[in-house]
This record gives sequence, structure tokens and C-alpha cells, in this order.
Amino acid sequence: MNEYEIFRIIWWALLGILLIGLAVMDGFDLGAAMLMPFIGKTDSERRVVINTVGPVWEGNQVWLILGGGAIFAAWPMLYAVAFSGFYFAILLLLLALILRPVGFKFRSKLEGTKWRNFWDGALFAGGLVPALVYGVAFGNVLQGVPFSFDDTLRMTYTGTLLGLFNPFALLCGIISVTMLLMHGGAYVACKTEGVIRVRAQKAATLAGIGVVVLFAAAGLWVSQLSGYVLGNFAGTDGPSNMLLKTVTRIPGGLLANYHSAPIILAVPAIAFLGAIATILLLRQARRPGLTFITSGLSVAAIIGTAGVSLFPFMLPSSSTPNDSLMVWDTSSSLLTLQIMLVATIIFLPLILLYTSWIYWMLRGPVTIATIERDNHTAY
Repeated sequence: MNEYEIFRIIWWALLGILLIGLAVMDGFDLGAAMLMPFIGKTDSERRVVINTVGPVWEGNQVWLILGGGAIFAAWPMLYAVAFSGFYFAILLLLLALILRPVGFKFRSKLEGTKWRNFWDGALFAGGLVPALVYGVAFGNVLQGVPFSFDDTLRMTYTGTLLGLFNPFALLCGIISVTMLLMHGGAYVACKTEGVIRVRAQKAATLAGIGVVVLFAAAGLWVSQLSGYVLGNFAGTDGPSNMLLKTVTRIPGGLLANYHSAPIILAVPAIAFLGAIATILLLRQARRPGLTFITSGLSVAAIIGTAGVSLFPFMLPSSSTPNDSLMVWDTSSSLLTLQIMLVATIIFLPLILLYTSWIYWMLRGPVTIATIERDNHTAY
């Protein structure tokens, strides 16, 4: 492989790692927020659930910023099309995410039941809506999005907000919700004790069963969907001009990579095995730390399944397949990718080390007693 091709693949893989980091690290925050009204029967119990993620949720959202920044710098055309085409969906996502800091900060400012119930509902919505929108976005990427370019590479998007919520995309959205419920429940079970842990384990078990069933249903559905197959193009080291290729849309095209490289079947297999292992560990009610790891592994593999299914496409065009965005014709220049890789090699390990240190310092369960002891600092 030539140098430009290598750097394009590296940045495709790095983007996948950042999206997986977002799903795994920020995902349990969203899952815990969705579960909080149901596994917390009293105000004190709800405060316990909130404070399992309270010290870390802001740091976890760094992965969202890193993912958006990587798309902007490494894949500028993907950024332009996705953030323009999904404009109202992204606005909906941001409005929901705004509810999270407000809910965390305001909930315990007053002691009234109505006041706290209102912010509990806001936190629930701040977990549910992003989880659903993330999945719907992935569902639309897998199917293709209606956009095209003219001969000067000016983009035209012809979709609508309601059009994004089509049946297959909604199924992907529900899978996203259930997998983050499983992941969030596993985390809460890892960080709590007693009745709250038992409820979290039950909720995560049900969600895990939902992940297995729905992910299997999506796999069967994918076999019937049209996918995209690359024809003639300028080459893997060609210019970033998406008009220099031909693409054919064919039934079952999303499975083409699995036929040509059966080894990647390991990725969806890990998703299933991780979810099944999580269910079994939750039912045994032992080793909550390992349960959280298997849950995170399943989440990572589900995201990875979408990536390996699409490769080398990043965002197919359902209206004009030849204008689809690929790894080979959507990236920034070689120099840009090189400079960014150096920065990533320096700063990403620092982020991982700092994050690991924070979680180590905050190890141990959150209980009602700790909330009462630290009432002046707890949410």
C-alpha cells in the first residue's frame, strides 16, 4: 500500500475508535439516566444512581468532541454532508444533551418533589433522545442518505427530518437504546449495593436480551437491504474527489464484505457473545466489574459491525450512488493526516491515562450513606 492509502485507513480506524469510545464511555451515562426513574424508587435511591455517573459524565463527553473534531479535520466532506443533512437531527440531539448538565446541576437545588421529578424527567429525556438519535443516524448511514454533488462539488441534500426516522433506522435506534440500557445497568450494578444493584441487574438483563434479539433481527433485515458496491474509481491514493468513480446499488450489498473477507464475521459474533456473557454474569450477580467489561465489549462490537459492513464507504448516497463518500476520496490531504496523527499519538494516550486515573480514584460503591456524608458536594 502507498503512504496516502495507509494514512486514510489509519484515520478510518481512528474515527471508529473515537465513535466506540463515545458509545462505551458516554453510553453508560445515557443508560444510567434512562434507568434512574425506574431503579430509584425513592429520592435517595435516585440520587445514588445520579451520583454513580455524576463525577465522570462531563469528562466522558470529551469523546463526542473528539469524534466531531476528527470528522471535521480528517474527513471534511463527510463533516459537511453529515452535519448539513442531519442538521435538525443534530439540533434535536444538542437540545437533549443540554438537559443533562441543567438536570444534574438544578435537581438538588430545591427539595420539592415536583421540582425533583421534573428534572428526573429531563435527565431521562437527556439519556433517551441521544441514544435513539445515535442509532437512527447509524441506520441511515447503512442505508444511504439522499445527497448529490454538482460538477463544482457543491452538495445538495434532499432528505427531511421525518425521513430519517424510517423503519430500519428506528430499529437501529431501538438497538442503540437497549444496548446503552444494558451498558448503563451494568455500570450502575458495578457502582452500587443492595436493592439498587439488584434492580439494575434485572433491568440490564432484560435490556441484554433485547440487544440479542434486536441485533439478530437487524442482521436478517440487512440481508434484504440494498448495499453499495464500488466499480471504477481513481485509486486508493487518488484525489479527494467523489465524482471520479462509479458505484452500483444492489440487494444484499451490505453483506459483500463478509463474503470477501469472512474473518470480519468475528465482529458481530463478539457483539452477540458479549451481550450473552453480560446476561449470564448479571443472572449470577457476581463479578460486576467483569460484567461491565463484557457489556462494553458488546457495545464496541455493535459499532464496529456498522463500520466493517460499510467499508470502504463512509456515507453512501441513496439518490446518486456515484457521489457516495468513501475512505479513498473524502479525506484531507496527506500532510494534514500526518500532522493530526502526530498530535493524536501525543494527546490520546494522555487522555486515556488521565481517564484511567480518575476512575481509579473514584473506585468503590456509591451508597445512600456516602450521599448523606457528602451532601454538600453530591448531586
